[in-house]
Amino acid sequence: QVQLLESGGGLVQVGGSLRLSCVASGSTFSNYAMAWFRQAPEKERECVAVINRRAASTYYRESVKGRFTISRDNANNTVYLQMNSLKPEDTAVYYCAATRFYYQPWESEYWGQGTQVTVSS
Repeated sequence: QVQLLESGGGLVQVGGSLRLSCVASGSTFSNYAMAWFRQAPEKERECVAVINRRAASTYYRESVKGRFTISRDNANNTVYLQMNSLKPEDTAVYYCAATRFYYQPWESEYWGQGTQVTVSS
């Protein structure tokens, strides 16, 4: 079992930055690839970024490339999502997830409860 707890969400103006954190507990963090998803109101959940177990590989959806950076600290069981140049369309609840399969983030076994990010114009 892995418990995931996100933090760092909030209200930010267009062009601003936020850093989301997700702390894992309950199992060996480095056994899992980690992903960030988001879900806006009345929209389907989408995968934003993924990082493999050793942080050697990352994936970003096209709309966030160059603005978002996923990273992880295995010593502290934490995955981060640095979000810069935020846009109103980035407004969503952001979830972290843990998966054994880097190429299958949608098969994540464990999910956090989510943290709200609101970008105001």
